[in-house]
Parts: sequence; structure tokens; C-alpha cells
Amino acid sequence: MASRRVVITGMGVVTPLGCSVDQLWDGLISGRSGIGPLKLFDCTTFDTRIAGECRDFEPERWIDRKLIKRMDRFSQLALGAGIEAVADSGLDCTKMDPYRMGVIVGSGIGGIDELEQQHLRLLEKGPSKVSAFTIPKLMVNAASAVISIQFGTCGPCTAVVTACASATNAMGDALHSIRRGETDVMITGGSEAAVTTLGVGAFNAMHALSTRNDDPTHASRPFDKTRDGFVISEGAGILVFEELEHARKRNARIYAEVFGYGMTSDGGHITQPDEQGVSAAEAMRRCIADAKLSPSDLDYINAHGTSTVLGDIAETRAIKSVFGPHAYKIPVSSTKSATGHLLGASGGVELVASVLAIRNSLLPPTINLNEPDPECDLDYVPNQARDQRIRRVISNSFGFGGHNACILIGEMV
Repeated sequence: MASRRVVITGMGVVTPLGCSVDQLWDGLISGRSGIGPLKLFDCTTFDTRIAGECRDFEPERWIDRKLIKRMDRFSQLALGAGIEAVADSGLDCTKMDPYRMGVIVGSGIGGIDELEQQHLRLLEKGPSKVSAFTIPKLMVNAASAVISIQFGTCGPCTAVVTACASATNAMGDALHSIRRGETDVMITGGSEAAVTTLGVGAFNAMHALSTRNDDPTHASRPFDKTRDGFVISEGAGILVFEELEHARKRNARIYAEVFGYGMTSDGGHITQPDEQGVSAAEAMRRCIADAKLSPSDLDYINAHGTSTVLGDIAETRAIKSVFGPHAYKIPVSSTKSATGHLLGASGGVELVASVLAIRNSLLPPTINLNEPDPECDLDYVPNQARDQRIRRVISNSFGFGGHNACILIGEMV
């Protein structure tokens, strides 16, 4: 059976820059940071007191109040973004074969806030006071499940847990499902809400987070010599993937085509990337090959670019390995400079940003890049958006555990 073509027909986000696709894009191209003082809990004793919080998120906008109490925040974020994405796509799910629709949403951590709250209740009040909703709220597959329930999908419904590569791996799985004829529509992406006491405390223990507490808007600074770690953020990015002819039959608006996907693993350290980015480079090569393109066909790279010392250098080396001399001609930017690092949700939000870059012929900048690291010497689109025709984009996501995932989209041909 010939591989079927897959397109993007809907997008929805909840991010520190806003709770709509338009707000996200406006924030990115204007160079606005979504990072600020941490407000979700009392962080007085923490080394890091800044984060990318979704301060405008009001779950009541999308979810019945009774259901809100039965969902961890990461599921709430996913459902909000999912409802926005399906509405944007124009799909009437009630008129579709439910077994031809599926949901795959990734999350690196899942319901960590629920886990913390119920463990505290267990210790303070005893096992009889633990909520009956604890497991359904904390399980990583809850985000996929609540979206599936919302729209009555009966096709594949799974979750991907590959740390910060989760959303991109989820979207890769969704791509394959449609390609092989299993489904016609997949709702996919990622969600994360790990700005919690344990989440921040644990990353602080690893010395992974920025401690630029007195200057939060400049704390996320990928590829900059003065970077001191990533900024933890929360949010969700959900997209509707659809088989091309299915989309055409209903006269859907098509944002972009999904051309390729590649993934590898480092097989090395549990948290540190391979310094040369060897397996990350191979993931990019596989993605480009899957799209039946060559590196010179790419116009833009949306980098993983977390603002960590080792990660930014490893990704730069990987890009050079794949693109050769063309690496110095292709623009690379990290939208995490504005949003912070949404962990397992990052790939979904960044694919939305990549779609918008194509649609608007505009490169989102890497903000806070004032003193480039000598080891990071590519064109990172520093500080200002740039007008440029963009036809093909690869988006990178690399996670703890050595997970490397890349997805390639572009204008339809």
C-alpha cells in the first residue's frame, strides 16, 4: 500500500505567551518573553524562582467545572489546546467514523502535581483520605484520554513518554498511523505542567535550571555564552493531522504538509547528551530521508535549543554534521528563548511555531542572544524576526534518556 500524504489542518496552544495560536505568534515575532516570577507555589526557599507559567489559562473556558476537579493541570492544558485545534480544523467529529480518528499526546512527566498533593494527603491524613481520582489524574495517558472522550474518537488512543522528545515522538506516531491507512485524522502533540515543588526542586538538584531570578525575561538564552540552564515552563501544543484527500473532500484549510519523521537514541548517559550530537544528527538524517529530501532543501531549523551549556553545543555540532557547509546558510532559532522549556509539550508548540513561520514567511528569533558562545557559531536569527521565504522546516526535540526526535513539514507540492 502506498504511503498516504498527511497534512496539518488545525492547531491549538496554551503557552506562557498566551492561550491562542495568534498570541503565541505575536509574542514570538515581537521578541517578547513569557518568563516571569514563579507564582504557582511559594518558591522562597528554592534556588530557582522563575518559570514560564500559563497565567492566562482559565480551564472553565473549555471544561465543565465538575470535570476540572477530576483532571490534573497537564490534562486541562491538553484538553484546552485540543478543543482549540479541532475547532480550528473545522472538523465535525459527530459526522465521522469514530474508528478512523485517534489521539496521541505526549508528556514527559504527566500528573506530577496530583502525585505531590495526594502523597501529602496520605502522610498527613492517612490512606482513607487519598482521592479516588488520583490514578486517573496522574497517569500520563490521561491527556490523550480526555481529548478522546471529548470528541468521541474510538481509534488509536495512546501516550508517549520520552522526556522532552515526547510531543515530537507522539506526532511521529500519529503520522505513521495515517500513512499506513489505520486512521484519517489524528489529534496529536504534547502537554506538560511540571512547574511544581517537586518538579522545580528536582531539576534544581540536577543544576539544570537557570537561577537568573532577578532578570527572568532574559533568563532563557539559548546559544548565548552567559546561559546558565533552562527555564522550566508549562503548556500544551496540539495539532490535527489529516490524510490529504480526506481534508480536500471537506474543503479544509491546509496549513502545511508533514513530510518526514526520524528518531534515534544516544545509548549513552541518562541526562547528558552526546557531546558531538552523533545520534541527534542521525535522527535529522533519517527525518530528511523519510521526506525524500536532501539537507540543502531545508530553509529553517526550529532548534531544540534549551539554553543548557552542553545541549546547545551538541545540537550545533549535530547540525553541522548533517548540513555541512549549508549549516552556515540555513537559519536556526530557538523559540524556547521566549517560551522557556515546556519539556514534553515543547515539540507540539514548536511545530505550531514552525507552521506559522512557513505561513507568514517570517523567522521567529532567538531572543537574549547578545554574546554568542564561540562553540555556537551558526545563524541563530538573533533578537529580531526576519522576513524570509520558508518552504521546508525541520523541528528538533531531544530528551533525557537520549531520545532524539525530528519532524519535517513544509508547503504542499
